[in-house]
Amino acid sequence: MEVYTDSLAKPIHTYRPYWAKRFGTAPVLPMTRAEMDALGWDSCDIILVSGDAYVDHPSFGIALIGRLLEAQGFRVGIIAQPDWQNASAFKALGKPNLYFGITAGNMDSMVNRYTADRKIRSDDAYTPDAAPNKRPDRAVLVYSQRCREAYSDVPLVIGSIEASLRRIAHYDYWSDKVRRSILVDSKADILVYGNAERAIIELSHRIAKGEKVSEIQDVRGTAFLRKAIPEDWSEIESTKLDRPGKVEAHVDPYEMKMGKADASCATEGASNQTILPAGTSAIAIVRKPKADRSKQVVRLPSYEEVATNPVMYAHASRVLHLEANPGNARALVQKHGDREVWLNPPPIPLATKEMDYVYDLPYARKPHPLYKNAKIPAWEMIRFSVNIMRGCFGGCTFCSITEHEGRIIQSRSEESILKEIEEIRDKVDGFTGIISDLGGPTANMYRIACKSETIEKACRKLSCVYPGICENLNTDHSALIQLYRKARAIKGVKKILIGSGLRYDLAVKSPEYVKELVQHHVGGYLKIAPEHSEENVLSKMMKPGMGAYDEFKAMFEKFSAEAGKKQYLIPYFIASHPGTTDEDMLNLALWLKKYEFRLDQVQNFTPTPMAMATAMYHSGKNPLRKVTEDSEDVPVAKAGSVRKLHKAFIRYHDPANWPMLREALKRMGREDLIGPGKKQLVPAFQPAVLGTIRQSDGTTFKPNKPLPKAFNNMKNAARPNQARATQPTKAGMKVPAGSKSQRPAGKKPIKHN
Repeated sequence: MEVYTDSLAKPIHTYRPYWAKRFGTAPVLPMTRAEMDALGWDSCDIILVSGDAYVDHPSFGIALIGRLLEAQGFRVGIIAQPDWQNASAFKALGKPNLYFGITAGNMDSMVNRYTADRKIRSDDAYTPDAAPNKRPDRAVLVYSQRCREAYSDVPLVIGSIEASLRRIAHYDYWSDKVRRSILVDSKADILVYGNAERAIIELSHRIAKGEKVSEIQDVRGTAFLRKAIPEDWSEIESTKLDRPGKVEAHVDPYEMKMGKADASCATEGASNQTILPAGTSAIAIVRKPKADRSKQVVRLPSYEEVATNPVMYAHASRVLHLEANPGNARALVQKHGDREVWLNPPPIPLATKEMDYVYDLPYARKPHPLYKNAKIPAWEMIRFSVNIMRGCFGGCTFCSITEHEGRIIQSRSEESILKEIEEIRDKVDGFTGIISDLGGPTANMYRIACKSETIEKACRKLSCVYPGICENLNTDHSALIQLYRKARAIKGVKKILIGSGLRYDLAVKSPEYVKELVQHHVGGYLKIAPEHSEENVLSKMMKPGMGAYDEFKAMFEKFSAEAGKKQYLIPYFIASHPGTTDEDMLNLALWLKKYEFRLDQVQNFTPTPMAMATAMYHSGKNPLRKVTEDSEDVPVAKAGSVRKLHKAFIRYHDPANWPMLREALKRMGREDLIGPGKKQLVPAFQPAVLGTIRQSDGTTFKPNKPLPKAFNNMKNAARPNQARATQPTKAGMKVPAGSKSQRPAGKKPIKHN
């Protein structure tokens, strides 16, 4: 089944290769002049700069784009994690013939360097031996500046998730203000957003043919600066599409305020003809021709407006997300001072044949030899995993996948995926027969799409699965079931695990898939993400209610029992998400205690640029609906003490949190929840010493850190269960700390602070 085609999109594998194709394929893309000399190169056509170490694997964006451009015939060099204190490191490979391609890496540099509580992380999963401080804050800005210093006349093309999510004015959590588009601050010539294969290939070939970057303004998936709107374009104010401001009461037509007091509304016997005054004639009404959307641009509120008016910021966020479907999205423009930031519509998604072309390239599937025996944690996590698709139509407001990869699922062919598994078996050192993941942004959206391509191209919904599964969505999991069966039948493969997050509300539509997953592809634990238990919070997340969780849990337990296996679900939750109150967190804590879950790793909400939940965090408004001054207010946990409390509710079992929770429960009038009972949340007293502690329900634990000295003189403590060496667990289960089964593929473990 081919998903999403468009006759206007030139297939990426059909371009005529650049002349340098004659140099052939490099074992790995060069990082030094010595490697360039060995390849017979006198210069690089394109130099890619990244905040990550260079791992020649398709899960690393710098390798994927580099190999893709190499396949197009270009000589591509890599500058990975350069010393940004001066421009010297950016001259290491000489001057590129075409342009510098600048990225922050697989992660936003601020998310990579800081925790959700704005504390600097002590390690970096994308760096050899996890060494910290190998990339700067706002890496794209810093690298752009240094490249300009190195070679001022070389064009700068910026990309990666950091540039994608900052393509318009955006709220920056780390500086707590709205910042300008990254195009303005970086002084780059052009920005490519999303996965960008289609845009970067077209852009590279056109620059190679001599076109000036400043004149290339018609490539989808790009953004650039311009002085004015072209004359042949029609401009639409975003406020006319989705009017913000004060809500005016609707005029009651039955009050007839504009008529006489004794006016009658009787129409019986009235004539349909109107008698015109002498000497006048009727004016014919001519319907205006339907506008050409390809020549329409939607004007967002300016940077100056959104920086000072949170309501206008939320409005701009809403409009941007509504203009995200490649099938009907229009160009967007936002004024920054006297310049216009212009965003072309999103790129046309890759067809299956194009996806295969990208993932079948000759990756070495290992780090660059320059790193020798150093361990790169992100690589260790995904070295035996296979990416089978991209995109996500879930629309979770706290997640940036949709803003970066889009809602339309782009899937590889079965043949391409099976071939990659065989390559892992034959070429990757340390393979023991276990594939750690067949997935992507989501485990179970492979080859799932709208039943009608026409409907899909016209759709403007933010999610295909919220508030319920769309009736136009084909939820057939048969292609994925068949893939699983063929994958585990490959000689030398002992086990296929599914490490990507499961969309369980979609999975329950296919009991056959759930059975296949549970009985063959779960290694004892399966992670799923309810994120919260309370409906008003879930509605701000655009996540399904707990009914879907209960339905999936029942299936999971049934099929596990049928297979004679003891397997467990590991739920993930977010604290302090916009819309969350203290009462919501209390109810979640009670739900966790009821089902005997004790979570050791807890993540506070991080407002990432461009996410809908970030607009809620900044504005206190709900952009999932029309935004006005009087529209729904969203409670937001911004104060550090509140965020700490919300985190403590999820970790109700940690004695270090009990004093804070007792104080909060008293303030909330819920002192009935303080005590040793099973239905009570925390005991009334504090443990005095470290060691094994036994609670009244029989469970035991060892506190994971010394308690404050102030509590050492308190005796006769009740002692609930907590084990330092466990991750999210259910009572009686222990999952080794650091076990890969508890975290998404490619993601480093989140440390509890």
